[in-house]
Amino acid sequence: MTTVLDYGSDAIVQLMSVAEEDWTEQELRDALQRAIMLELSTIPPYATALWSITDPDNSKPVRHTIREILFDEMSHFGLVCNMLTSIGGDVVLKDPLTVPKYPGQLPGGVNPGLEVYLSGLTRESACLFSDIEKPEHPLAFAADGNTIGAFYQRIANVFPTFAHLLTGERQVDFPLGSSHGAGNDIVPMNTIDDVLAAIHVIQSQGEGTEASPDNPFPGAPGELAHYYAFKEIAVGKKLVLDERTQTFGFTGADVPLPDTSPVARVPLGGWAESPGNEPDPATAALLHTFNQQYSKMLSDLQDAWGSAGPASIGPAIGLMGAMRRTAQQINTVKLPADPRFTYGPEWLFVQD
Repeated sequence: MTTVLDYGSDAIVQLMSVAEEDWTEQELRDALQRAIMLELSTIPPYATALWSITDPDNSKPVRHTIREILFDEMSHFGLVCNMLTSIGGDVVLKDPLTVPKYPGQLPGGVNPGLEVYLSGLTRESACLFSDIEKPEHPLAFAADGNTIGAFYQRIANVFPTFAHLLTGERQVDFPLGSSHGAGNDIVPMNTIDDVLAAIHVIQSQGEGTEASPDNPFPGAPGELAHYYAFKEIAVGKKLVLDERTQTFGFTGADVPLPDTSPVARVPLGGWAESPGNEPDPATAALLHTFNQQYSKMLSDLQDAWGSAGPASIGPAIGLMGAMRRTAQQINTVKLPADPRFTYGPEWLFVQD
């Protein structure tokens, strides 16, 4: 069994404070459940920003960048779910304690002090996304704080001790690589080599490598790792290498923002908790529909690594498309208290 860990706890900080040689089987399972929650926590803010872009052309630069990162995060989520079930753990998603809360910090105490929120795409939200993905040693900036990559490195260091637990059971095998990059296939975790290769994909797609800001598993040549791609959008300049100093900097061509719906920051607990912006019945129905779709998607994903097996993946993907369409309807409704801005999806978990 996997211990259900409260999203708002500092469980990752606690795990990082335990010496590697002192980790138990349960602590490894708890770490993987927490990693699943981390991957899941990035999807609502990234998707909300993506769905606020009004031009539906997925080939346009900024839209393409965010969409590909979103698919990367989905792949990472699936890989970690496979790690957990292969060592006898249970993926827990449809529990109010594990579902992301916005605005709020990342689960487990990663990047302490960073408040993650839901809004449309802006320079500010892109800066938030780059902070989420920040490497331990970024090539263009000084490092600071605990990072997601450091947490994965601890898991990689500890996992070989428990390699004998890998069973290859309850695995989802889902191909995304042909469309979204060589590292994006969700593959079974049968051996420790499978696990370590998957962790390398997760780390390097998010952070790049020590020598390069490029994503080494791109869908198209020249894709940057998540941190640098989001930083380009935040700064409004392309990342380039200064040949004279051999250092990277955001000093290249302009990166213009696409046209977007002006989606305001979603308040904690949803729009009903925002004085003056309480939704009318029609808007409330749209918001509830989105929350139901989101909650059903979490249920289907949990079942894919549980009782129903991989057959639940297809319905979950279909629900993501339905959520996008509902969110885009929500994004057209102006806020009563400030019609310069619009509502955005709440991503609230509702019980069956």
